[in-house]
Amino acid sequence: MRINCMQKLLLSVLMLIMGSAMSSAFADGFIVIPEPVTVSGRATPFPLAVKYHTVEVNINGQTATTSIDQIFYNPSDRRMEGEYIFPIPRGAVIKNFSMFIDGKETRAEMLDAAKARQIYEEIVRKALDPALLEYHDSNIFRVRIFPIEPKSEKRIKITYTEILFKNKQTYEYLYPLNTEKFSSQPLESASVKVTINTTQKIKNAFSTTHPVHVIRKSDTQLVASWEEENVTPSTDFKLYFSLDASEFGLTLLTHKPDAGDGFFLLDISPGFWNQSRETNPKDIIFVLDTSGSMKGDKLLKAGEALKYCIDRLNPLDGFQIIRFSTEAEPFFAGVVDASEANKVSAKKYIDTLQPIGGTNIEDALIQALGQTRLTRAAAAPGADGTLEMVVFITDGKPTIGEIQTDKLAPIVKNANKRNRRIFTLGIDFSLNTLLLDRITAESRAYRTYITPSEDISEKITDFFQKVERPVLTDIRITHNSTIRWSKTQPDSDKLPDMFYGMSMVVLGRYAGSGDTSVTLSGTLSGKPVSYTYSLSFPATLTANETIAPLWAARRVGYLLDLVRISGSSQEIIDEITSLARAYGIITPYTSYLIIEDEHERVTQNRLPADSQTLGKIAEKDADFTARSKKEFENFKQDSGSEGVTASEETQMLNNSSSVKDINRGSERLFAPAAPEIQEQKMKNMVQNAGGRAFYNAGDKWIDSQVQDKPDRKIKRIQFASKEYFELINNEPATNKYLALGRNIQFVHNEILFDIYE
Repeated sequence: MRINCMQKLLLSVLMLIMGSAMSSAFADGFIVIPEPVTVSGRATPFPLAVKYHTVEVNINGQTATTSIDQIFYNPSDRRMEGEYIFPIPRGAVIKNFSMFIDGKETRAEMLDAAKARQIYEEIVRKALDPALLEYHDSNIFRVRIFPIEPKSEKRIKITYTEILFKNKQTYEYLYPLNTEKFSSQPLESASVKVTINTTQKIKNAFSTTHPVHVIRKSDTQLVASWEEENVTPSTDFKLYFSLDASEFGLTLLTHKPDAGDGFFLLDISPGFWNQSRETNPKDIIFVLDTSGSMKGDKLLKAGEALKYCIDRLNPLDGFQIIRFSTEAEPFFAGVVDASEANKVSAKKYIDTLQPIGGTNIEDALIQALGQTRLTRAAAAPGADGTLEMVVFITDGKPTIGEIQTDKLAPIVKNANKRNRRIFTLGIDFSLNTLLLDRITAESRAYRTYITPSEDISEKITDFFQKVERPVLTDIRITHNSTIRWSKTQPDSDKLPDMFYGMSMVVLGRYAGSGDTSVTLSGTLSGKPVSYTYSLSFPATLTANETIAPLWAARRVGYLLDLVRISGSSQEIIDEITSLARAYGIITPYTSYLIIEDEHERVTQNRLPADSQTLGKIAEKDADFTARSKKEFENFKQDSGSEGVTASEETQMLNNSSSVKDINRGSERLFAPAAPEIQEQKMKNMVQNAGGRAFYNAGDKWIDSQVQDKPDRKIKRIQFASKEYFELINNEPATNKYLALGRNIQFVHNEILFDIYE
């Protein structure tokens, strides 16, 4: 096909995305109709809807075979002719490509990146829209599709093979999954399933872009999958996996785009463990609230869940039950073996419990932390490999004994001589979330809240299934002084325990570059172990840009928890505000801080009004400002639905493992609307490019780095001018910024570029 025909095709693509921004380097396969069709009063070259999109990937060694199954639906009353376009991931080596349409194999034409680049630049000149600059270095497959009958479906199946990118023992698989601009409505379902088969042991697999479910079939086979319904995917799917014979896998990803500190991600996970493999023994002290407020289904369902947990205890485990109301009462004289006789006795006791009296949390926890194992001498904490846990179940605030959080929390901490993990399960909204959160944070555990609409028994059993098999406990990560780490989340000296079926992700900042050794130590099957890994931290690396906002989300979640639990200081508030603005961590709690900060600096003439980010948006949307302020005030509540929500969202933010996690609760910032509309509003307001945030200030996109150094050299370039295209070709790294729009301010190589029409 001649270039002028391709221009006509791609110009029609731009009609839909005129003035919009592209949030990903690729778009998924889509059908474009060269002659725009009117749908619901709007002319669009994308009148078709993608009903579902299924991706099956089989990786054998370093070769990945990707099979795509898509169904498009023509909702109109006219027959159409279209072009199916599929951008190929950068760096992919295509071994074969086939497409079947209506049962017949159809040949596809490929445009190489050099030819596509010329076409894109010509489109920018003629259509005055830069959006396709994101495709600047991509090859493209295309094929003609005819006919597309009215009110009918068109199924397209593609298979292609590629050689995966490898960095030492870590492989990266990328699938372009950005469909939102090319479907007239959300997809009914979208899924990606990756099956990995190797001759070497697979030590771990994880994604920084999507919450994947990983199932290990054996040492050399693993399945990772993601699925969602009623969704408009907007982020490319990335999966990393590493091969190694180590007992525990440790994979390093880094991102260091400039002279400042870099970002790193460590993924730690055990290899294949079958159900028969020995894990660390555990002692669990179950503490159950039996106060008057637990009457009815609360105590009944909590009791049923408790009996389930007791049934699941292993022979080497120990346990105790303490019921509390006005006072605390242990059932056994101490922690006993999880023998069948003791289990039967405990379950009968649970059936006798009645809800009555007040809530004496102080006595309950002091009693729990003072328990010792009856059948063996009390060794030093952790010396015999036993993980000691307290599972604390309550539905209320303390009403007897010490009731003040600032006094009760230190009492509990001082009583915890054996460094027991205190897991809290809060039922309903009438409890002190600040107290429970502080107790769990100080004991390296986590909290779970059960709202009135949730099933108590189900939530407790789900919790227990996660913690019933401790794999590696008392974990520490140390490294030599070649590389300086800072602000690791979680703290590398106080890492949580690792349980069966779970992995751990540690994110942080680093300074320096070069090779270094990292040691992972802990207790495995009752014995101390350590593993040493040789890692390399590069001086510059622009890949893996999702690590930056992921680290920022965790850091912001950690700092927000400090504000809730221990109170705020101006230094902490300033750091939250700066990080949230820089990396687009727009939550109900951070948005108000950004708006207030920018408003104050503009008022004091310390910030040009045009350099605002959320502050500029807030000037045009009073409701957005009001909702942000209300949400921040709710964030300070210690109880009620607002307090529980704040606690849950900050904990989830602090555990972010994919970019899907970083804007917890942001939908509440918008007026009531369908989830897909709320998601689109957020994307229209803030996008991440190159590992940092850009904000749509109405008339232009503003780089969050614009505020960092107001005295930077400014270079103004008119959109679509000769100088503009020179920038595209001389500085290809700027294309991901330029693709956002025709009016944009961004920082590159310490220069502030002001692109204007």
